[in-house]
Amino acid sequence: MSALKDTLNQATKEAMKARDKDRVGTLRMVNAELKRIEVDERRDLTDEDVFTVLNKMLKQRKDALQQFTDASREDLAAIEAYEISVIEGFLPAQMEGDELDDFVSGLLAKSGAQGMQDMGKVMGLLKSEGKGRVDMGKASALVKAQLDKL
Repeated sequence: MSALKDTLNQATKEAMKARDKDRVGTLRMVNAELKRIEVDERRDLTDEDVFTVLNKMLKQRKDALQQFTDASREDLAAIEAYEISVIEGFLPAQMEGDELDDFVSGLLAKSGAQGMQDMGKVMGLLKSEGKGRVDMGKASALVKAQLDKL
């Protein structure tokens, strides 16, 4: 069993003891998704698998938050924002600003990219090396901007 999954289970127990219904609900939702994947694929999840699931859930929540905000449904947007904050607590800190720029520049140099035709190669490296620490939307835009300059 992965250490991250154990951490999630422990956090669920602590939230139950503290009678924090909202946190318990969010953590149970995460645990249920992890369990569903384990049952469907008939295998134990690694930490990398758990990070992938958490990132997917985070992206879904951010999309829903945007839609609820656009529709002026502040009550539902607040729920999504809370779930985002809980899920983000189990993910490593995201790269921002200069750190992300330097990371993308390093990947461009490593891949030997010459122009836009090499975007797929760079994105492949980005997915494998930036796992869990990179917002793929922001990174993709940076890759595209830097490849345009070449």
